Amino acid sequence: MNGLQFEKCTLNELECLQQLSLTTFIKAFGDQNSPIDMDAYCQVAFSRDKLKNELKNENSIFYFVKSGEIVVGYFKLNTEKAQTEPIEDGLEIERIYLLSPYQGQGIGQLMFNKIFELARKMKKTHLWLGVWEKNYGAIRFYERNGFKVFGKHSFLLGKDLQMDLMMELILLNDDE
Repeated sequence: MNGLQFEKCTLNELECLQQLSLTTFIKAFGDQNSPIDMDAYCQVAFSRDKLKNELKNENSIFYFVKSGEIVVGYFKLNTEKAQTEPIEDGLEIERIYLLSPYQGQGIGQLMFNKIFELARKMKKTHLWLGVWEKNYGAIRFYERNGFKVFGKHSFLLGKDLQMDLMMELILLNDDE
């Protein structure tokens, strides 16, 4: 898609990040989970204070994905102790979301290409993520990008204990 830009998200864009986070998460998972669990999770995970602290964390990076002036998605990357499961030389993709009208246009792949580029610049050897075991479309997308399941970890959505598949991609250095 032409005209796509990636811009680091700043504290000045907290409101936009919060709204985008809520919109994309609820659209992605709202139909498969109870409204009570979704609401409980969203109130904590996407609260102003939580997002503000995440934006201030030097080991977390948010990028907005823009088509012209419109923010159409975002991703969040974690390094060091910000990772939910610290992996040495790892870069965690904690969130990667795209507004539904922009899905199916190759933007998700462009987002992944940008993440690969950032991982190489940071000299990371492991790119990894957790994905809900029932998010079949995302799992297929990650597999097409070379990710393999290497474990599981639990994820609490409200009061519903769910399981995430942990998937990784070993990144080779340019000299290997």
